[in-house]
Amino acid sequence: MRSSQSPSFIEEEKLWQQGYQLVAGIDEVGRGPLAGPVVAAAVILTPESRLSWLLQLRDSKRLAPRKREFLSSCIQREALAVGIGVVPPETIDVRGIVAATRLAMRLAVEKLARSPDFLLIDWITMPELDIPQRNITRGDKLSRSIAAASIVAKVHRDRLMMEYDGLYSGYGFARNKGYPTTEHLAKLRRLGCCPIHRASFAPVREVRERNG
Repeated sequence: MRSSQSPSFIEEEKLWQQGYQLVAGIDEVGRGPLAGPVVAAAVILTPESRLSWLLQLRDSKRLAPRKREFLSSCIQREALAVGIGVVPPETIDVRGIVAATRLAMRLAVEKLARSPDFLLIDWITMPELDIPQRNITRGDKLSRSIAAASIVAKVHRDRLMMEYDGLYSGYGFARNKGYPTTEHLAKLRRLGCCPIHRASFAPVREVRERNG
């Protein structure tokens, strides 16, 4: 099955053959955590891309941290364009996580140095953008452009969470990246909330209500 293989340019090549030269893959990371931002990335690779590291692209969750860092550097250096969008916890609380995710993706597209002709998006649709697009379920496992975006977004968010670990010590953000691990939940109950916790998410809301 293709989902167990490395992503390819099959989806991109269909579009390149139709005349869409600037195809942006878009993905996000950080919908599930209790703390920290949601981050999206948009990456444009070219039809001429025959770089060896492309064969190493995978869904970011399937890669070791060191490999993600290496690939993110390759993508940032050699892709035609890369854009990153970051939406903070307070916006997530106001808009909801799905709307905040779409906002992060829109910001990522807006930060591309080249305007894309077509968007390949993992899972979500973006009707607010007047750009031809297709959403692909499990797109980070199928499309190299989306996989590249997933890696850039993951590395960027992980770095942010490691910085937050220095600002708000005790929650283990460098390890759990804000996800609801057993350790994080225990620290949340013991220490209470910090400024980057998502107040609208149930475990955080329960702690806030308990602490008055």
